[in-house]
Amino acid sequence: MSESKNKHLFFSLVYSFQMQAMIQLGKLANPVTGKIERDLDAAKVTIDMVDMLKEKTEKNLEDDEIRFINQVASDLKLNFVEENSKQDETSKSGEVKEENSSGEANPDNEKSENKETSDVNKE
Repeated sequence: MSESKNKHLFFSLVYSFQMQAMIQLGKLANPVTGKIERDLDAAKVTIDMVDMLKEKTEKNLEDDEIRFINQVASDLKLNFVEENSKQDETSKSGEVKEENSSGEANPDNEKSENKETSDVNKE
């Protein structure tokens, strides 16, 4: 395979992990269901896969590839911490408030902590 094609495939692979994790973190709607679905355990596995890929390829990457995978890994970890702290807060309060399309809490639509999906995009 040509170097150019490999580079493109590497970026596509990392990007697909990034999108998968963002869906699992509830940052993007699931393209199949159209719903926000949060699965932090699955997101953690996906983030770990990005870290593993980074570690296994570190001596074989060009500067732009290193910057890209480092940025993706960092962004995903920050988003994971944010979502995990949201989950911790809702565990303490015992309820989750559904957000409207502008990302603001909608007091008319409270949901129990066990309900992890929402029909609204939180972005």
